[in-house]
Amino acid sequence: MLKTRRAWRGMVTAPHHLAAGAGLSVLEEGGNAIEAMVAMASTIAVVYPHMNSIGGDGFWLVAAPGADVVGIDGCGAAAATATIEAYRSSGLSAIPERGPLAALTVAGTVSSWHAALEISRQWGGRMPLPRLLEDAIAYGRDGIAVTAGQHANTAAKLDGLEHAPGFADAFLIDGAVPPEGARFRQPRLAATLEQLGRAGPDDFYRGDLGAAIAEDLDTVGSPLTGADLTAHEATRVEPLSADISAGTLYNMPPPTQGLASLMILALFDRLKVTAAESFEHVHGLIEATKRAFMVRDRHITDPAFMDNDPRDFLEPAFLDAEAAKIDHATALPWPHLASPGDTVWLGAIDGAGRAVSFIQSLYWEFGSGVVLPRTGILWQNRGISFALDESAANPLMPGRKPFHTLNPALARLADGRVMVYGNMGGEGQPQSQSAVFTRHVLFGQGLQAAITAPRWLLGRTWGEESMSLKLEDRFDPALVRALREAGHSVELLGPFDDLLGHAGAVIHHPDGLLEGASDPRSDGAAMGF
Repeated sequence: MLKTRRAWRGMVTAPHHLAAGAGLSVLEEGGNAIEAMVAMASTIAVVYPHMNSIGGDGFWLVAAPGADVVGIDGCGAAAATATIEAYRSSGLSAIPERGPLAALTVAGTVSSWHAALEISRQWGGRMPLPRLLEDAIAYGRDGIAVTAGQHANTAAKLDGLEHAPGFADAFLIDGAVPPEGARFRQPRLAATLEQLGRAGPDDFYRGDLGAAIAEDLDTVGSPLTGADLTAHEATRVEPLSADISAGTLYNMPPPTQGLASLMILALFDRLKVTAAESFEHVHGLIEATKRAFMVRDRHITDPAFMDNDPRDFLEPAFLDAEAAKIDHATALPWPHLASPGDTVWLGAIDGAGRAVSFIQSLYWEFGSGVVLPRTGILWQNRGISFALDESAANPLMPGRKPFHTLNPALARLADGRVMVYGNMGGEGQPQSQSAVFTRHVLFGQGLQAAITAPRWLLGRTWGEESMSLKLEDRFDPALVRALREAGHSVELLGPFDDLLGHAGAVIHHPDGLLEGASDPRSDGAAMGF
């Protein structure tokens, strides 16, 4: 059984132990939390390739003691040629889920690394980029051992992926799904990371590497061009925040679902539940999730096209009114349609108390499935969240940002602790965040225990179609029965099911103690020194 890790000088957590090790080594050499995170972000793009890539997007929350929390938006926009008319003229009624036409948004995560490293330099960070990318390059060149998750996802999704340009060459070995434990190499990606180390992150968009990427995109048939890459930049943004009884919560603004994550906890706080793992606890969070998701789905899109200020939905009067609509005994019927997602969340806090909550994603497992021939980059399919309908809430439009399930979380608690926490898994991200946060912060469970405990998922993720309330079968049967009697459509899952995502958290205490935990559902680890 995993235990909460404790240390004084630095702590990281990641859903793959090699990524956590890369971050820890940077901290041990005197690097700060942002530098450690870049090492982890680059490494996990190599060692967990079914979950994320440098061909995806990334979002950061960064908190230094005594300073405002800073958000970094590394979301790429739709290509200039990606119009509803262009797709419909090809006989399409929806954007294809895989293949070149699914690779229609710029990959923004490398630009988010660049923006974060600018903050690091303001902190005095001086570790050279080649050092930060060192582990990622080595694992790409020399190989990693295929995880059970990579094997299972490759096998399960192969029918939809094997014809995507470059996929079979990059992710199959001798034409077959690589077995667990096989050596898996990505030499072209390693060379790309070496180029990034030499030339800097901006080279991905406006340098020699950007030119190679643009040529690759054209070769495979993506609508993206070099001009789309050149036009992209990550931006610093002001996070959304919500005050609850335990402290102040932070999350990302649109186009992410960060608003929903904050609303769930703010609404639940108003229910005044006192017992962990009770019907009131689980039912209350599920019903708060429904209220938050209805607001999210009605309003959240590219902020340039929103009619409402998302902060309006975090005003106490609005939250009070929404909380009053929650029936404490009966489930609200839930026909809601959800989205799948494949993501990694990583956390780091250094000895100075500087904290980072970071999330990086391809959207679905293996994204578009397209692997660029020269650079070895697996490209995201985040743009499939757009609709080919001008009247839709999130219509395809050149330069428009897609809706994002990604939302890294951070809390400054009233007792002086700072907590970074998060989870992968589309719709499950805010739900698992709420489970971990309430268990640990509101009800006093140990950090690792709060992550290990059974979780639930309202709706679908990872390509699942079922809209039921999914519960791990480790829950008390009496609780399961009570939820069913309240009107929840309950479906039981096996223990430690990957469908519930991979959570993690790191906490900095006022006396300098650091605590970290990782998810037993993942291949990860929390490491400190």
